[in-house]
Amino acid sequence: MKFSILHKVFSIVLSLLVLVSSLSLTIEKHFCGGVLVDVAVFTEVEKCSDDIVDNGENKIVEKSCCKDEVDFFKGLDEIITNSFEDLDDLQKQVLFAYSFSYINLFEDLPNLIIPHKDYVPPILIKDIQVLDEIYLI
Repeated sequence: MKFSILHKVFSIVLSLLVLVSSLSLTIEKHFCGGVLVDVAVFTEVEKCSDDIVDNGENKIVEKSCCKDEVDFFKGLDEIITNSFEDLDDLQKQVLFAYSFSYINLFEDLPNLIIPHKDYVPPILIKDIQVLDEIYLI
């Protein structure tokens, strides 16, 4: 029981490790005046009001005090898998011998044949050995 629970936990941890290592992640941060205002992981950050001032007929664009930072964490693009043909001859022989011996561990034992399995002996009415006083020593 402990082995099966440990085996399940270990396989889940390894699958999560493969998932996390192949995940690409983008974190966007929006700063206004040096203060962190918004952080977004999978979406775009919400920006402050536009820095355009409207004076009637003239539109003045002021220098923005806001800045955006984008942190990009690149995961694995492809997971390398080796095929049987990539191995050299010695590795192929060892792998074949190991797999053959491992598979043979789980072969069933031959069924025992009981010839008189369905035979029911007759019911004893009297114990003849006790009546004749014959005892095996």
